Amino acid sequence: MNSATTQALYSTLFGLIFTHGIHAGEVKIAVAANFTGAMKEVAANFEKSSRHKTIISYGSTGKLYTQIRNGAPFEVFMSADQHRPKKLEIDGLAHGRFTYAIGQLVLWSKDEQRRLSEKTLHQADFNKLALANPKTAPYGNAAITVLKRLKLDKKLEQKWVIGDSIAQTYQFVATSNAEVGFVAKAQIALNGGGNHWDIPDTLYEPIRQDAVLLAKGEDNPVAIAFMAYLKGSAAQVTIDKFGYMTE
Repeated sequence: MNSATTQALYSTLFGLIFTHGIHAGEVKIAVAANFTGAMKEVAANFEKSSRHKTIISYGSTGKLYTQIRNGAPFEVFMSADQHRPKKLEIDGLAHGRFTYAIGQLVLWSKDEQRRLSEKTLHQADFNKLALANPKTAPYGNAAITVLKRLKLDKKLEQKWVIGDSIAQTYQFVATSNAEVGFVAKAQIALNGGGNHWDIPDTLYEPIRQDAVLLAKGEDNPVAIAFMAYLKGSAAQVTIDKFGYMTE
């Protein structure tokens, strides 16, 4: 199914579901951990406007991808990268891929007295530096890229505290188990507290987050309606509010 056909199908079913209504249903969604805060609001608004239910599982992109490969009953996958949704499409396990958000990486400290910048990393006046597992979390991979481009990866490696996901990485810093950490800007956009440094996008590749309709959701009009909602202006307003960029 090509992209034009997929978009037409989304629009048609979205209109039918929201204009004429269908029996309340549900959609099972796998969501990258960095998007937790925004997704709670997106899902709540979708449920309110459609009367359908969202069943959401949060986790690192890599782990969710593995679960999908192993037959998990997800119908929509909201990744923190483009690579894994694209591979699912290539292998015939999904279609309709699009970028729903572009993430931004920050260096964050809960300590309001700590001023953060590139100099912070060079000085290394901290005991622990939190980052997500680069093998499973795109934000962790971005953090490694930053350190490599600054030629600090070897110097700081002994200070690393690795989180299974960006959500766990955030908790390391929030609970002061690490003085500083690489987190998603969205995680601190509304109520993070402390101080942060907006890392220049020249230091890492854009974190383009793609959503895809999985094969298990192709016959579920609620899954298709959710994909259409995610592309719409109401969802985009929420996504922008939580510190992501949109196209």
